[in-house]
Amino acid sequence: MPQFGDVVTEFASRGLIHDSTDRGELSQRSTTAQLAAYVGFDPTSDSLHIGNLLGQISLRRLQLLGHRPIVLAGGATGMVGDPSGRSEERNLLDAETLAANVANIKRQLERLLDFDRASNAATLVDNADWTRDVPVLEFLRDVGKHITVNQMMAKDSVKSRLADENGLSYTEFSYMLLQANDFRHLCEHHDCEMQMGGSDQWGNITAGIDLIRKRLGRSAFGLTWPLLTKSDGSKFGKTADGAVWLDPKKTSPYQFRQFWVQVSDDDIEQLLPRFSLQTLDEVTVLLDAQRANPAACLLY
Repeated sequence: MPQFGDVVTEFASRGLIHDSTDRGELSQRSTTAQLAAYVGFDPTSDSLHIGNLLGQISLRRLQLLGHRPIVLAGGATGMVGDPSGRSEERNLLDAETLAANVANIKRQLERLLDFDRASNAATLVDNADWTRDVPVLEFLRDVGKHITVNQMMAKDSVKSRLADENGLSYTEFSYMLLQANDFRHLCEHHDCEMQMGGSDQWGNITAGIDLIRKRLGRSAFGLTWPLLTKSDGSKFGKTADGAVWLDPKKTSPYQFRQFWVQVSDDDIEQLLPRFSLQTLDEVTVLLDAQRANPAACLLY
């Protein structure tokens, strides 16, 4: 009989839970049978960056526990742009550019996730496939009816943008509805019971959980990890030259390695358990050895 790892224990022990739905229920569910969970990536560029890497690794971690990872490429939501964590609206991309970006991103995901694994192969889906042809009145009736403006206004990203002189467009404001409907679709058609993401996604995730309960009469789970910051409070993943990309044509392997080499010892303490696929015991041995002999650069 196949064994399935406890998602809560694995993620919590690595500092990877910021918010989650009932941990007891999620723990029991994940050890009882295979669980399908997804992370979404909007293809707003032709490459993912290091800020997306934790989502990919979390899906791989889930796969190693025996569960089924689903990767959502936001061919539809990428045309709108998520306002979470942003002070201004994104430039809107055309469908051709987004399709090319999705193809590039899939190649990057295949380096880390196993799409051919017999028992729990990863699946890649594009939300444009179930969103592009939905009439607006049908969407408002089937999705908008179940999500209140009060719920949408409670998001920190919405509050901050409304207080800004540039405001928030209706296009961006509607993003929560699109993401909630993605979760509903994946639950209904791919038996996906959990969505994961950074802590800025919690409002979008819970909106999807509510929509699933109201439309499908099913329960679902959500889990977010903390947004990564350095010990000095600055955002992790940015350099003086901008983003650190996962495409070697945009960030060379040497530059990518140097980014990690230059991470401070204090930051390594929190980052290694979160990014490494080694066991926690192995991580502890590495950290202890590094503390004993910092000049040896054992972690690189």
